[in-house]
This record gives sequence, C-alpha cells and structure tokens, in this order.
Amino acid sequence: MIVKDELLKKLRASFDLNIYEVKIWTSLLCRGVATAGELSDSSQIPRSRSYDVLDSLEKKGFVMMKLGKPIKYIAIEPNYIIRRIKDQVKEKSKARLEELGNIKDEPLFTDLNLLYTQGIQKVDSTNLTGSVQGRDAIYSQLKGMLEGAEKEVVIATTEEGALRKMKKFKSVFTKLKNKGVEIKVAAPVENLDGFSKEVKESVAFKKVEGLDARFCVVDKNQVLFMVSDDESVHETYDSAVIVNAPYFSKSFSIMFDTMWNKGNSLN
Repeated sequence: MIVKDELLKKLRASFDLNIYEVKIWTSLLCRGVATAGELSDSSQIPRSRSYDVLDSLEKKGFVMMKLGKPIKYIAIEPNYIIRRIKDQVKEKSKARLEELGNIKDEPLFTDLNLLYTQGIQKVDSTNLTGSVQGRDAIYSQLKGMLEGAEKEVVIATTEEGALRKMKKFKSVFTKLKNKGVEIKVAAPVENLDGFSKEVKESVAFKKVEGLDARFCVVDKNQVLFMVSDDESVHETYDSAVIVNAPYFSKSFSIMFDTMWNKGNSLN
C-alpha cells in the first residue's frame, strides 16, 4: 500500500512525529509485523537509521518489539494510540492550567501588574489602539473585554454574527447578568428561535432593520469594531480594531443608542 504525501503530513502534525518516524510507522501498520530491514525497504529509509527510528517509536508507544529471533516489530492499534495521546494531552493541560492558576498568587504576578499599570499611565490614549485579524483571535480579545465589564455591554451585529456570538459567549453573558451588567444586542434578526434560554434571559434583544454595523462597546470605555462585512470576507481574514479611549467609545455608544431606540424589542 502506497501512503500519500498528504496523509504523511497530516500524521506528522497530528502525532508530532518526524518524517522518518511517520514513514516507518505507516509501513508497519500496512504489514502488521516486520523486521527493521523490511521496514527500511518498504519505507525507503536508510537501514542505518531505521533502528534508531524504531527505538524512538517504541519509546513513544507507537510500536512494540516482538519476542524472538529475528527481532521483529508489531504495530499498535491506532485507536489505542489516540486514546493514550488524548490522556497525555489532558494531563499536561491540567498541569499547565494549575501552574498558570498558581502564578496569580505569587509575587511575580503582582510585579507584572505593577509594571503594566505604571507603564500604561505613561501611554497616550491614542496609542491604546490595536488591530486583530482572524475571527478566533477577535473573539479571544472580545471575551476578555466582556469579562471585564462592570456596568454595560452593547453589541451591534449582523444576523449571523448574533448567532455566533450568543453561542460563543453564552456562559460569559450569564455571568455578566448575575453580577448586574446590562447587555443589549441590536441586530437584523426576525426572532430569537435560534438562541438558547440562558441567552434570552441574560441579553436584551432588539430587531433593527437594515443594520449594517459590527461593534461592541464595554462600559463606554472600550470599543471593538469590525472593518469589513462578514458576508464578504472569510473568517480567517476578518479583522477588527480595538480602542481603549472613553471619548471615542462614547461616540459608538451614542450611535448604538440611536439604533436601539429605533428597534423593536424581541424579548
């Protein structure tokens, strides 16, 4: 069986293997049991390297050595490998999250915040502006803004944008509602059939006909606005500008209030 280069690339990325390892491994999967020499020939890997590669794969848990002479190697079932790797990733992620959580209680974190607050006071508000590209990166920034809200969040968006945001930030909106933050969303939606119960209880919606704007204002201090139509740009190239300036943010709040007052309540 000939393994395509595209599959080899995907396997390398998914299982964190080098090209020699993935070639030897797939060759063994095709055979089930084989010697190092047989695998060297079928994978076109130099025989002198095949022993090192098989040793590496054995340590990583992808193959095991068969008892007896001549020495042969047995392929381990892929399902077992995937389960084991998933468990390893979970353990590493858990340990990393605990490590990051503990940093907040250390003097190091206090020092970092002190450096930031002292530095930010010296920065002109016009410099507190940044751009973000890619919807995942944009939503990551937006989540941080939302979680820091204390009084009010207003969002103007498209119909598809409303569905995406309400699904993505459902738990965030619930937490904000519980701490008394008012959340308003203006969008050209006909009804709330596609929204969860939690969202409908946390967010006030108004239908605004012909709305062609995409922005979010938090506490009239921060604004994130999109620079393109989400129907005409791929999510990878979607881009936004974030401004941390009260004067500028209030202008967007006034614009939102104008749209909001013209809208029809949906809940």
